[in-house]
Amino acid sequence: MDHSHQHGAPTSRRSKWALIGFLLIGGFFLFTEHRTHLLGILPYLLLLACPLMYLFHSGHRGGSTLGPDDGHPAQSHLGEWP
Repeated sequence: MDHSHQHGAPTSRRSKWALIGFLLIGGFFLFTEHRTHLLGILPYLLLLACPLMYLFHSGHRGGSTLGPDDGHPAQSHLGEWP
């Protein structure tokens, strides 16, 4: 009986969990050491979000389609002279 294939599966599973553990530990230390740099950028990202929201927002581009007979009180008298 050949048992070489059966012994390879637990080893690869252990090495996968070891790699995940090392990546988690490395990610933790990267975040803790560079947290001030990452969180210091947040105010600038919020300021950058304003023009980006303006560029990608398309809810009000069509203008108003209400006419004088649509019953909207603010626009029913726009084209009339007093």
